[in-house]
Formats: sequence, C-alpha cells, structure tokens
Amino acid sequence: MSSRSDAVVLIGPMGAGKTSVGRRVAKALGRPFYDTDIAVKREHGPIEELFETHGEPYFRTLERAAVRDGLDTRGIVSLGGGAVLDAGTRADLARHRVALLTVEPRVVIARVRDSKRPLLQGDDAGARWNEIYQARKPVYEQLATEVFDTSSGPLQDVVDAVVAWIRATEEES
Repeated sequence: MSSRSDAVVLIGPMGAGKTSVGRRVAKALGRPFYDTDIAVKREHGPIEELFETHGEPYFRTLERAAVRDGLDTRGIVSLGGGAVLDAGTRADLARHRVALLTVEPRVVIARVRDSKRPLLQGDDAGARWNEIYQARKPVYEQLATEVFDTSSGPLQDVVDAVVAWIRATEEES
C-alpha cells in the first residue's frame, strides 16, 4: 500500500492541531513539513482576505494547487480543514497514508474562539464549527487510514502515536 516515499497527510477539522502535530511529527522523523494553509498565505496573502476579496471558490483553487505541491514533497502534509471537499484532492489522498486528527467540540471552542478563520465569523463560532465538522465528518472518516484524537493529554502523546503509526506502516511496506 504505502512506500517510504509517500507523503503522510494530516486531515481534520479546524482547530484539531494539524499544524502543531504535523511540525513535530516531521521533526521527529526528519522529514519535510508542508502546511497547505501556510503555503497559500505565503504565496497569495492572508486567507481571510482571499475569502473576502475573491470568495471561497477562488481560495479552494489555490488550496488545491497547494495540496498537490505538498504531496510532491513526500513529507508530512497538513491540509486545511476544507481541502478534502475537492474531488481531485480526495483521489490524490487514496495513494497516501492519511491521519485524521479529531477533537471534541467542547475542547475546540477555546482553540478557535478568537479565530480569524473566515468560515467561523459571526455570532457563535462554536456552533458554526460544529455544523462544518458534522458536514465534513463522513468525508474525513472515509479518507482516514488512522484516527487520532487531540482533545486531551499532552500534544506530545499524539505526536508519539502518529510517529509510531507511520513507522509501523513503513515496516509493513
């Protein structure tokens, strides 16, 4: 199924810790780390401005290109929460190991409360997050090779579990 050269992809809802976990996993394994949101921001400017100026479809086009670039690194790739909505991205992920990072709604509220994330703007960011998560959850679960919850305990425990899973899947190859 997987070879050592494949990317390992982290997916999941906003605030699940994909960037934080991804950076640490990449460091632990000595691999490149690529975050699609960071790549889009670096190349095109703040995501909230892209949404406001050009709309979500434009952002998703930029995000799709960033996903392809990230997968080409064959490192640890963190996808924005909505990247999995693209059919091309879903097809690409079938060739890679995909870790779904989950988080309990009660925990994520503190993580995203003062967020500038465009999809969470409005009166009740928690309710909006939950609505988006519930809509995307079946897609996340369909794509996931393995699931890790980031709701409790030290983040390093999640990192260690992801690293162990990656190493185990490489031994199977």
